[in-house]
Amino acid sequence: CLRGPSRFLAVLAPLSRLQESESENKLDGETASDSESKSEFGGSAPAPTSDDTPEVLNRALSNLSSRWKNWWVRGILTLAMITFFFIIIYLGPMVLMMIVMCVQIKCFHEIITIGYNVYHSYDLPWFRTLSWYFLLCVNYFFYGETVTDYFFTLVQREEPLRILSKYHRFISFALYLTGFCMFVLSLVKKHYRLQFYMFGWTHVTLLIVVTQSHLIIHNLFEGMIWFIVPISCVICNDIMAYMFGFFFGRTPLIKLSPKKTWEGFIGGFFATVLFGLLLSYVMSGYRCFTCPVEFNNDTNSFTVDCEPSELFQLQEYNIPAVLQSVLGWKTVRMYPFQIHSIALSTFASLIGPFGGFFASGFKRAFKIKDFANTIPGHGGIMDRFDCQYLMATFVNVYIASFIRGPNPSKLIQQFLTLRPDQQLHIFNTLKAHLVDKGVLGGLEDA
Repeated sequence: CLRGPSRFLAVLAPLSRLQESESENKLDGETASDSESKSEFGGSAPAPTSDDTPEVLNRALSNLSSRWKNWWVRGILTLAMITFFFIIIYLGPMVLMMIVMCVQIKCFHEIITIGYNVYHSYDLPWFRTLSWYFLLCVNYFFYGETVTDYFFTLVQREEPLRILSKYHRFISFALYLTGFCMFVLSLVKKHYRLQFYMFGWTHVTLLIVVTQSHLIIHNLFEGMIWFIVPISCVICNDIMAYMFGFFFGRTPLIKLSPKKTWEGFIGGFFATVLFGLLLSYVMSGYRCFTCPVEFNNDTNSFTVDCEPSELFQLQEYNIPAVLQSVLGWKTVRMYPFQIHSIALSTFASLIGPFGGFFASGFKRAFKIKDFANTIPGHGGIMDRFDCQYLMATFVNVYIASFIRGPNPSKLIQQFLTLRPDQQLHIFNTLKAHLVDKGVLGGLEDA
């Protein structure tokens, strides 16, 4: 999966020889701790990467310089990916969830493969098997929780699903415990440290990839607009930062990514905020984007239909006095969601890129250009989604903090699963509370 993995592994030296030569050939700015990591994982000079551009593009762009050739390759493949993104949105929420799952698996594969190439060079057992087993366990836990939350009626209707739901967390813990015991049994003398490094590697990968993909699906259930707008803002920022940097970039932004510039960073910010406002305005007018994704038990399918909330109803806002003279307007009509889109696009522009910087530092640590060569000119799937995972966490926290309120339907679902005596107790308690507040008495008088 990695570019030039055979060349990368060919120069791996045994552990003892690496420790003797750890002070040689350091990267710029490398510390002693970096050298120790190299000696443990097998440091090497950067392996040259092969040209993964399709032959048809190579022939069509053969007369261009490498700079402009890369610009056109990235541009063409970007348009292809955006087209694919529109297609899966058109296919509906179920397809989107499947795509999220596929992306999660591919990203996990790319990161684990890097560790496996190092680990396999020492002929140590079970790393890849255990990594995929832990992926299965974590997905079973998270998606089992999702099924219980959003498909409650279906779960209660089917006896096997009801049993699995009732003991879901115990089953998840038992599965994880099995993998933990398998890891302990796989430990090999003289390589304990490396094996524990890789155990931590797997769990950090699970934290970054699986947890974030689970949050993306939760955001999708709140309404497709909470899925599409944040992802689109990250895509827009990535494109516009590249464009501004390509044409106007002069000042380096961060050493981890030498090609990133302040001009691209600032230009991408303003372009993304404007894009977020426009996209939010367009999407807020369609129920298929703004309504929560719910499972219809009668048709056994997802439905997206509701009365739009206040977030997606046009409101009139007063323009600050400072701007009134400039714009010539006193008020403006806009959707409240557009105000929230400013927060989303700002995060995508200012904080989101740090996910990319983090990925760049990771790749520099292992002297690789990309996580994989799946997409010509772009690298691997993880190279395209390194900022999306950080964005998914922010959106989920933002919804929980500022948007989502109590959900009466979930309370009713839980109420219906109680025993009759428990239901009667809650009914009497609620009735007494409403009588004390005068609500129930007022209704009866009416």
